Amino acid sequence: MRLLTRSQVLRGLWVPWPTYGSRHLHPRNLLAQAFSRTEIPQWGDYDVPKEFNFASDVMDHWARMEKEGKRDPVPALWWVNDKGDEVKWNFQELGHLTRQAANVLTEICGLQRGDRLVLILPRIPDLWLVKVACMRAGLVFIPGTTQLTARDILYRLQLSKAKGIMTNETLAPAVDSVASDCPQLKTKLLVSENSRDGWLDFRTLLKAASVDHACVKTELQEPMTIFFTSGTTGLPKMVMHDGGLALRSCLPSTRQVMKLTSSDISWCAADPGWILSVVASMLEPWSSGACSFIHYLPQFNPETILKTLSRYPITCMVAAPSMYRMLLQLNISSYKFPALKHIVTGGETLLPEDFEKWQKATGLAIHEIYGQSETGLTCAVPRGMKIKKGSMGKVIPPFDMQIIDEKGNTLPPGTEGEMAVRIKPTRPVGVFSGYLDNPKKTSLSERGDFYVTGDRGTVDEDGYFWFIGRSDDIIKASGYRIGPSEVENALAEHPAVAESAVIGSPDPVRGEVVKAFVVLTPEFRDHDRDQLVQELQQHVKNVTAPYKYPRKVEFVSVLPKTITGKIKRSELRENDQRLNG
Repeated sequence: MRLLTRSQVLRGLWVPWPTYGSRHLHPRNLLAQAFSRTEIPQWGDYDVPKEFNFASDVMDHWARMEKEGKRDPVPALWWVNDKGDEVKWNFQELGHLTRQAANVLTEICGLQRGDRLVLILPRIPDLWLVKVACMRAGLVFIPGTTQLTARDILYRLQLSKAKGIMTNETLAPAVDSVASDCPQLKTKLLVSENSRDGWLDFRTLLKAASVDHACVKTELQEPMTIFFTSGTTGLPKMVMHDGGLALRSCLPSTRQVMKLTSSDISWCAADPGWILSVVASMLEPWSSGACSFIHYLPQFNPETILKTLSRYPITCMVAAPSMYRMLLQLNISSYKFPALKHIVTGGETLLPEDFEKWQKATGLAIHEIYGQSETGLTCAVPRGMKIKKGSMGKVIPPFDMQIIDEKGNTLPPGTEGEMAVRIKPTRPVGVFSGYLDNPKKTSLSERGDFYVTGDRGTVDEDGYFWFIGRSDDIIKASGYRIGPSEVENALAEHPAVAESAVIGSPDPVRGEVVKAFVVLTPEFRDHDRDQLVQELQQHVKNVTAPYKYPRKVEFVSVLPKTITGKIKRSELRENDQRLNG
């Protein structure tokens, strides 16, 4: 393993921090302490501050505790790659570097409070530095996945009117190809060991920047970040979040979900372009004084993930269900995870059989969380709470989530309806400010006193929520309402199915019938297709109600997905409707 010097960090190779000390202090976050109660607080139990800045109120709080000797200088960020490079920074080190980065953005790049900066970077430490630096300077950061194409980048730059963009040498040519169509774009920052004409070298500028920077005093409702939605049912929309998204991670009700402490090392493997990455690799661990572990992972490799969990003292893992599903394809029993205590998943539906397989192989249960780009973390199975397989858990205060009908009326337990978050008379802290520059879409997302998530589900007598599917994806066949997730879950249990997507296909008699698009596992690709169709249909009949089986089955090599990995059922429906006239 290669440890690097401070001079190397400023040349772009990064600096380590000393290894863990022997003493771990139990943290008491300043804001959480101020809001603490003997029970998880409900909305109205505390006063929301008018001003809040995650950089000064949280990051600098931990840095002061380190400086005053009230906390060991353990790593706050721990980054590794497959080459043996390693970075360990405590909160004081992060404070120095993020102040330098804030000066680069404001003094050298000329960005001003409220300006927007698009960040399209892989999992490298620079990305985390700049996000905190944006908070210090009052800039609005816009994360994006490195899978974006030139067309995607153009769309985001034009729609957001961003004045700056920061990326690496891989995507810089794509930015240059569209920059002339973005007259508002003034600054292009490059994170690379090589220079490029028309671009500012971030790491060189960081080296020369001053460590003195006064963090701006931001209003809680001042814009902090913009996320682009997945675009599963149309062009991506801009979701604006203010400082409330960060404040929520400091509240006791949210802290109860993962229950991280300063001795925890939490690894969120989500793509940096997702809201899950911002919440689970930055806001959640750092509000608890915990360490955020980051692996470069230029490409998803299940074996690398298992080796990393075995090699490093990671105590908490956060990832999408599909990642755990891929890990289960390997011989997990040959790996040992001595430090791992808590497993979290979100972003898509966790299959019950994957839950059972993972628990059997590791002895650890998977805890589900639910949220959206619009809401952040909304619902969860907190650490220590009873797990009901297939349920996304209970709502997290101060949110009030209900199942409502088409008129905005609350429905009783066990009744299917729209999952909605109450936003009137008081809008909960952490709910998005609205779809930026799109008041029509914002208005359509509201019904009565609620923000409508677009997801359908039920809630049981114990307050556990159960996801059925996106409202646009619900299939109406012969008077029955069928959620695609249940059929997809059933198909996933068959050894021939690697992946599937289920939609409603036009039918002259029934209105719609269930149609499944199936990607086969390698060992079944040469099997008789007609026989496989019958097997899959019978399998679904046996696992679910008979009326839910797919009357149509189409075998495909790949499924259309968004850049965030979500299946585009709308595209499948459109293509199917064209074929059926």
